[in-house]
Amino acid sequence: MANQSFLSVWLKQLREEQIAERLSAFLTTVPSSQMRPGFTHLVIRSVDSAEPPALEHDLRATPVDTAGILELIGEQIHSDSSYEISSAWDLGVFDAPAGKSTVEPQPLTIVCRGEEYDDGFWKEAGHFEVNLGFEHFFTGHAGLLGLRPGPKAAPQSIEESRFLEAMAWPENLEKYQKQTRDNIRRLQDWVRRIETSLPVERFRLWSEGEENFEARLDEIATAR
Repeated sequence: MANQSFLSVWLKQLREEQIAERLSAFLTTVPSSQMRPGFTHLVIRSVDSAEPPALEHDLRATPVDTAGILELIGEQIHSDSSYEISSAWDLGVFDAPAGKSTVEPQPLTIVCRGEEYDDGFWKEAGHFEVNLGFEHFFTGHAGLLGLRPGPKAAPQSIEESRFLEAMAWPENLEKYQKQTRDNIRRLQDWVRRIETSLPVERFRLWSEGEENFEARLDEIATAR
């Protein structure tokens, strides 16, 4: 399985009576896909993650906007609950054999946690946590991008070997660098919107494969 990347956001506070307003403000910042707009799933959990969902909606047939999500949640706003919402956003994907980049919808999952949910798990993971999708959308494959580019390890599959062969062409590598920087910019622009729209205490960009994901993004964004 490819490594995933995440954004965790801690607010200055999130009292029960603030959850609906803060969730609405956060969802309003989401850079929804132009090709696949709207929110497509809603799952509400109570007490902790071991409990079955208190409410679950599959909205893929009729995606809804922020107001639609709040309407479905209704009166189920509690400090011991979590709210998981799925959507999609548009990211650049590079087709190495064809030597071209396309923008495609990619899954996006947002979790909002009340402060009493799962024994205060928000302290560790954030009031909001977003699964941003595959790490390589922002870091590239095989260590090719950044200040010290170059493959860091032998290819692990035939597909990766073919990808590295395609990247040996300077024009392909240049396109790949631009696409990855564009993805990083989309993410950084979103984080700035969140900081403007909510009382953010701190945030953390992290991933399963990078020791310091945020620093890696900065490195790739500024490397020339």
